[in-house]
Amino acid sequence: MPKHLTRTRGTVTVIGAGMAGLVAAYELERLGHRVEILEGSRRLGGRVHTHRFGAHEGAPFVELGAMRVPTAHHRTMHYIEHLGLVDQVRPFTTLLSEENAFLATSTGHVRLRDAPRALIADVRASLAPADYRDETIVFGAWLAAVVDAVAPPALREGLRADLARNLLDLVERLDLTPHLLGAGKDRIDVHGLFAAHPGIRAGCGTRLNSFLDDILAETSPRLVRLACGMDQLVQRLAARIRGPIWLGQEVTGVDVAPDHVRLRIGRGPLAVVRRADLVLCTVPFSLLRGMTLRGLDEDKLAVVREVDYCPATKVAVHCREPFWEREGIRGGASFSGGLIRQTYYPAPAEEGPRRDGGGPGPQGAALLASYTIGEDADLLGRMPVRQRHRTVLDELGRMHPQLLRRGMVRGVASMAWGEHPWTGGGCTIRWGQDAAACEEERRRAARPQGRLFFAGEHCSTEPAWIEGAVESALDAVRGIDRRASARRGTAPTRLEAA
Repeated sequence: MPKHLTRTRGTVTVIGAGMAGLVAAYELERLGHRVEILEGSRRLGGRVHTHRFGAHEGAPFVELGAMRVPTAHHRTMHYIEHLGLVDQVRPFTTLLSEENAFLATSTGHVRLRDAPRALIADVRASLAPADYRDETIVFGAWLAAVVDAVAPPALREGLRADLARNLLDLVERLDLTPHLLGAGKDRIDVHGLFAAHPGIRAGCGTRLNSFLDDILAETSPRLVRLACGMDQLVQRLAARIRGPIWLGQEVTGVDVAPDHVRLRIGRGPLAVVRRADLVLCTVPFSLLRGMTLRGLDEDKLAVVREVDYCPATKVAVHCREPFWEREGIRGGASFSGGLIRQTYYPAPAEEGPRRDGGGPGPQGAALLASYTIGEDADLLGRMPVRQRHRTVLDELGRMHPQLLRRGMVRGVASMAWGEHPWTGGGCTIRWGQDAAACEEERRRAARPQGRLFFAGEHCSTEPAWIEGAVESALDAVRGIDRRASARRGTAPTRLEAA
């Protein structure tokens, strides 16, 4: 039988030390609550995971988890400023931004600067014998390039069907001149076009339309990163939390009673039971499904089962030198195609001595060789680790033969979030749902159960982003403080970060 631990009155127990759990604990303490955090793994940060190739200062690093922040995410930007990291903010150069990066086309890998002809020819061939203006085909070509690079296979197929069926017919009626780019007018500002003419999204199927926000956010020019590593956001938050953060404390059962919550911690005969006053659960629902849950109503149990998670897999390579710089690639990303899909290059050397993720020098450089989501991520993620790494190196070597030179690869690291024991998936997805359905799922996911509250990107309006974790944490803090204030007969306090 599990042992029973003494109840600590007035303490909020937070399950999970990812961004949602850390933000919530920090803000609860600022409001006067006592807090403790239980984390099942031996690492802080959850899906913020900076991998460093070495323990020395300035070791090259790569983000195996969250790697960018849209500047419009004001809550996340608030914490970057509040934690003294503003001087580490750098632009994040994304796909289709670096002229010398590569794009996979039907004719092979071509430089972005040379890609328009091949992309336009590919789209024209797929639409024959349909007849559209050149500028309409340009739109279709670059939208297809974005979706091909970012989306999983089912959505890529959906785009091709939508282009042929509806979308280009809507675009054909528009004046695209203000959005055409380049000397040859063979590029287009896809973001600007959708912003100016939101009605054309009606030409996208439901699943693709709901994914468009993700596509446009991931390829936006208004993205930033932290030159010191995203894990510094985690470390600085954790350092400001006074209450204990217990690592290696896996919660395996939750029992909600009218006046307390009982938490089972651990497995087998060594398991213990903690009687908690208030609990905030921030772990993904994919993990919650594996716990013994009691005292939750049927709708809550249903949404725990229903929330969908998209797998993601990243593979990083520690290189002897940044060979891509000799090819004129100064950051940004290539659409590599094949199994590996996206390849991201570190920022150029001049951005700071050894503090940036991959600068040159004796410690080498780090390359995010492959970033995949959905079915593509499953293919790589389910491979044995050594096979996964060999597959990525072999395929990327066809685009970058320098990678295969003797001694170029010093090490490889990867993270398959879909197979990871502490996430059971990548991030929440709501593709195929309209706005009302998305909000209803969010509301059900975030709804408390008595003294048990919930947070995490799955409880937010910004799933898949740090912003979602922060948003949901602040919402939960407000709910917990309201409950505590009502018992004390005092007014709840307004959060600075709200």
